Amino acid sequence: MQKEKQYPFYLQATVVLFGLILSVYVLNSLADILIPLAFAAFIAVLLNRLCNRLMKARIPQIPAIIISMLLAVIVVAGIFYFLSSQIVSFGDTLPTLKAKFAHITNDLKIWIYQHFGIDTQKQVKFINDALNSSKALVGRTINTVLGTLSIIFLIPVYVFLMLLYKTLIVNFLFEVFSEEKTAQVAEILQETKAAIQSYIIGLLTETLVVAIMNSVALLLLGVPYAILIGVIGALLNLIPYIGGLVAIALPILMATVTHDGYGTQLGVVAAYLFIQFIDNNILVPRIVSSKVQINALISIVVVLLGNALWGVSGMFLSIPFIAVLKIVFDRIDELKPWGKLLGDNIPTHSISYMWQKRNKKAVTKEGVVKNDDEVPPKDKME
Repeated sequence: MQKEKQYPFYLQATVVLFGLILSVYVLNSLADILIPLAFAAFIAVLLNRLCNRLMKARIPQIPAIIISMLLAVIVVAGIFYFLSSQIVSFGDTLPTLKAKFAHITNDLKIWIYQHFGIDTQKQVKFINDALNSSKALVGRTINTVLGTLSIIFLIPVYVFLMLLYKTLIVNFLFEVFSEEKTAQVAEILQETKAAIQSYIIGLLTETLVVAIMNSVALLLLGVPYAILIGVIGALLNLIPYIGGLVAIALPILMATVTHDGYGTQLGVVAAYLFIQFIDNNILVPRIVSSKVQINALISIVVVLLGNALWGVSGMFLSIPFIAVLKIVFDRIDELKPWGKLLGDNIPTHSISYMWQKRNKKAVTKEGVVKNDDEVPPKDKME
């Protein structure tokens, strides 16, 4: 049998790096097409369970898909209707809040000048420079949001077609690979579907609980628009680690504009820290936990990479996407080390430690140090 040719490491690394660069370029260039497709794929997987139950109740496939999508639309519309009164009220009082914020900003400039000697004109110049430097980032984020809103009407169409042609798509995936890998492909598809469903359902449940806790805490502290800010904070909490920091800044800013002193702000910080503690130690392990666990380091890096690639949409899609990749990596022998790197299981010992333990050094009578593997057998010594 002819021995398989092994290519040098630098050549393999170059091919992998070129493949990554090409993949990132394609993902970035086709963002307007791929972002709604990605959202539609996750929504289709989430609605697939409901659609299957309706079909088991002897409802034809197309009506079952339409009913599932209508129920999802009704739930989303109900949430927006519930928040509509607060949104309208917030828009009416926006000029007053803006004037109060300008007054607080002016007092802050005077305080900085009195304590640090920085002239107000220099402060304004510094703020303007910072705003000018961030225009590109703000513009990109706004374009991403507007682009998502402009194509959001395509998502229901994609979801409907994916649910309609799901059998065709699954059969295609089976036929692409050889018959020997049919069981492996079936396992990957089953675990991917279960992981996505478990992740999204758990995430929605966690968001609902966090929104209720945020709103109750802000209502007790007397922060205006408590329900609206609480829901926004819960939605921002969907972005791992980074969203929580932004979420806590909103009620603090609102409390600063509408209340005198710092008691309310300290209360907001204490309440949100307590809610984050409950979320991280009770809700996430018991509600959001699924078969796939991604460690904190990879989560932060992936969220930042998702933001750089697809903006806000990439931040929301990054964790489910990396969870699917981990499922695939864990089922392919050559990619299992990458699956372990993404996972949250921390080994108790390093490989080097285990290697040293297996290869204990033997000291001869002459003081020569040898490995166990280097000590010749007894019969050969004789």
